[in-house]
Amino acid sequence: MRLILQEFLSLDGVVQGPGSPDEDTSDGFARGGWLVPHMDEEFLNVVMGWLEGADAFLFGRRTYENFARDWPTMDPAEDPAATKLNGLPKYVASHSLTEATWEPTTILSGDVFAQVAELKRLPGRELQIHGSARLGASLLAAGLVDELRLMVAPVVVGDGRRLFPEHGVPSGLRLRSNRTTPGGITVQEYEVVGTAEYGSYEGGGGS
Repeated sequence: MRLILQEFLSLDGVVQGPGSPDEDTSDGFARGGWLVPHMDEEFLNVVMGWLEGADAFLFGRRTYENFARDWPTMDPAEDPAATKLNGLPKYVASHSLTEATWEPTTILSGDVFAQVAELKRLPGRELQIHGSARLGASLLAAGLVDELRLMVAPVVVGDGRRLFPEHGVPSGLRLRSNRTTPGGITVQEYEVVGTAEYGSYEGGGGS
């Protein structure tokens, strides 16, 4: 399976609490719900199209616990994503979680990188990471992410957990597609191509 990292983020890179004020208030975050004003039908169609390619999901503990709290109670007739998220295999990377009640779930502990590499060797289409920014960033730095899908909302949140940590490992990306929804969300899809490249620019002067 290909490992796909999918994230909703603000223009300044915040990924925390996009869906509601009380979605994730950890570390005192009080600016949740910043994505909602920009959601529209095209946005939802993109999300569902991505979900159709999933054969399994990978989460960090924090995101897993939030999803496990909310998604089992969702009505598939009202939100078709519930069928995928509740029914497909789920993996959660955690050194502290001892029980996972959102079935079917497997807990990954110990050498998570090695276990994710093993999962990628399983037959299937996509192993998708939703949210789980810390896990996603670490797997990207380890060279395990194959594709990065970003939905960037036209808002500066100014506070909260960010996708890319300061002093992180550089990664090379190749833009595959880029479009904007009527609500102003930029949908960006990148193939991960290895390490970042660098160069220098020497501007030409006039006579």
